[in-house]
Amino acid sequence: MAIMIKTPQEIEKMRRSGHIVRQVLELVRSLVVPGATTMDLEVAAEKKIAELGAVSAFKGYHGYPCVLCTSVNHEVVHGIPSQKRVLREGDIVSVDCGVVLDGFYGDSAVTIPVGRNVPQEVQKLLDVTRGSLEQAIQEVKVGASLGDIGAAVQQHVEADGFSVVRDFVGHGIGAKMHEDPQIPNYGRRGQGVKLKAGMVLAIEPMVNAGSPEVKVLEDGWTAVTVDGSLSAHFEHTVAVTENGPVVLTL
Repeated sequence: MAIMIKTPQEIEKMRRSGHIVRQVLELVRSLVVPGATTMDLEVAAEKKIAELGAVSAFKGYHGYPCVLCTSVNHEVVHGIPSQKRVLREGDIVSVDCGVVLDGFYGDSAVTIPVGRNVPQEVQKLLDVTRGSLEQAIQEVKVGASLGDIGAAVQQHVEADGFSVVRDFVGHGIGAKMHEDPQIPNYGRRGQGVKLKAGMVLAIEPMVNAGSPEVKVLEDGWTAVTVDGSLSAHFEHTVAVTENGPVVLTL
């Protein structure tokens, strides 16, 4: 495993990439309304990425056709935007976006409720998933281990009766979108790679309301829950520094 340590200058470049991702996701959030299609979100995001002078990290990656992944309800990750996919009141949509600027990547995801009538148990799924990411980020310090991050997510999620997806994990990020190490959202404290200053991690809990099992559909991309339960996904790009975690996608 070759883990790339970034210089402060490279981390600053990643912060600029991360800032663009954040702006794209904020724009998309404003467009998530009943009656919008996931392709509407895609078109707006592609335009915004170009306006901000960046390039999509996703479009063309292993043949992926779009700049966003839009995963609705029981879709976990990698849902492909479509004009046919109309968002309805009470849906949730995970929007994942990555860009590259000056040779360095930023990657972030949010799960957004559609409309105002979000059932309480659905809001709880979103809150717990977001909370598990916040717990994970607090573990990002020099000398901590990857197991500390995974354990923090798993404990927070399972304490509320939800389950952590195990088939997909977070990842190192830098001059490539996916670098070592892999970052599971489960684990044991003290286990695994020790964190060093200059590592940059894309931490991304994927949490199911039901069982953790997922399967990939015939399109070769869209992952869904096997039991049809709802799934939420939040992600930030986080740098390990001597002064603790620095979130580059805020």
